[in-house]
Parts: sequence; C-alpha cells; structure tokens
Amino acid sequence: MKNPLTWLLRYFRESMEELRKVTWPSRQTVTKYSALVIGLCIALALFFAGIDWLFTQGLEGLVTLTS
Repeated sequence: MKNPLTWLLRYFRESMEELRKVTWPSRQTVTKYSALVIGLCIALALFFAGIDWLFTQGLEGLVTLTS
C-alpha cells in the first residue's frame, strides 16, 4: 500500500498544475452570464406561474360547472 501522505501531496501538486492551465473568465463576462442566468430563471418562473394560474382557473371553472 502506498503512503497516504505521499499520495495526498502528489494529488494537490497535480491539481495545482492543472489549475494553472485554466483560462479564467473576466469579471465582466462572469457578471454578464450571471445576470443572464438570473434573468432567465425569473422569466421561466413567471411563465410557469402563469401557466399554473391558467390551469387553476380552468380547473375551477370545470368544477363549478359540474357542481
């Protein structure tokens, strides 16, 4: 069995080497994409809330018709 400490140190060293190769996005890009994601989430939430409201109104209309 390998020494766990040696394995752990090697893992962290290799991880740091890989992280140095990453090209990180700029703050402006991150802000733009974050705003886009938040905006789309809000738009989808409003869309599904509207669909839910329409179905609720339709179902209530059917229930009152049959009673």
